[in-house]
Amino acid sequence: MSSSVIDFIATEARFGAQNYAPIGVVLSRGEGVWVWDTEGNRYLDCLSAYSAVSQGHCHPKILAAMVEQAHRLTLTSRAFHNDQLALFYEEIAALTGSHKVLPMNSGAEAVETAIKSVRKWGYEVKGVPDGQAEIIVCANNFHGRTLGIVGFSTDPETHGHFGPFAPGFKIIPFGDAAALKKAITPNTVAFLVEPIQGEAGVVIPPAGYFTEVRQLCTANNVMLVLDEIQTGLGRTGKLLAEQHEGIEADVTLLGKALSGGFYPVSAVLSNNDVLGTLRPGQHGSTFGGNPLACAVARAAMRVLVEEGMIENAARQGARFLEGLKDIRANTIREVRGRGLMLAVELHPEAGRARRYCEALQGKGILAKDTHEQTIRIAPPLVITSDQVDWALERLASTLTQDFS
Repeated sequence: MSSSVIDFIATEARFGAQNYAPIGVVLSRGEGVWVWDTEGNRYLDCLSAYSAVSQGHCHPKILAAMVEQAHRLTLTSRAFHNDQLALFYEEIAALTGSHKVLPMNSGAEAVETAIKSVRKWGYEVKGVPDGQAEIIVCANNFHGRTLGIVGFSTDPETHGHFGPFAPGFKIIPFGDAAALKKAITPNTVAFLVEPIQGEAGVVIPPAGYFTEVRQLCTANNVMLVLDEIQTGLGRTGKLLAEQHEGIEADVTLLGKALSGGFYPVSAVLSNNDVLGTLRPGQHGSTFGGNPLACAVARAAMRVLVEEGMIENAARQGARFLEGLKDIRANTIREVRGRGLMLAVELHPEAGRARRYCEALQGKGILAKDTHEQTIRIAPPLVITSDQVDWALERLASTLTQDFS
């Protein structure tokens, strides 16, 4: 590392809380699938800011929409109407088939909003006794880092020494419909689940799981809440991951790619039953639904569809997955993925995935480890076949590298 890179990293360490362990690169510019560090080295971004930059870095049409709106009006709060919010509602509802929309900022805020909303629905519509609402979640989930959310995490690093936590959550294994059936009681108001567990290492449930989950929720008058903050908006090769099994959630949570990486934007999409219980003053956000966010999100959704990014994610994801499976390396325990949400899980004896990510950095690829043994691969949805092949060559040479 040059002295300037060391200075940037040292300054971060001196003044910043040590709540992340980033790869040792200092980025200064991005375009499409590529990012450049402060020394001019170019890298293929295989993380996409945890799928937030699905449309590619600094997409010109989203940038233009942001600049234009920033010159006009950025924030009104929800005390007044603005001329972007209604259009955002209309366009996201048309795209996703939703009936009601509640805009927020971060993914975690969307999750908290959903928890509040389904509990309120449970008391006012389903008739659950006050204070007794139950929400079922899955082991190894990742829904955010607020106090309310980490209380039902099973990751000790996420919830250790942050309690006490709010009650009202049951934890069951992911991908086990029988466990869900057993956990449901008359007080169950919702099942909150990721279609694919991203932070856990791109864990894909068995085929037919969500079909059965949908049937169980319908039969028991339980709201199915799908956290599509990472999987949604094309990442898995479909607009929403739920479409792989032809189901519809009662509540869908979107974020990350909803702004193409330009601005924090999230949304809770639902039906009139759930979001219809909220009244003025009962929930809100100063920045949620602001005109700048809405203009950015409208452009981000538009380019996703007009430029065929969802279809490209399906094509290039299949190419990438096949190429990863073709790598013959003793280090690899399993390769899995759907669309451009991919993972390579290593055998424990191969060592920590972190060192492979650091080796990939030296070959011009930025990827990130999760849960010690897994390398996550999630490039922007604009990646080309040539770029996939370029990445596969470097991944193959790294995964067969002898680190002893």
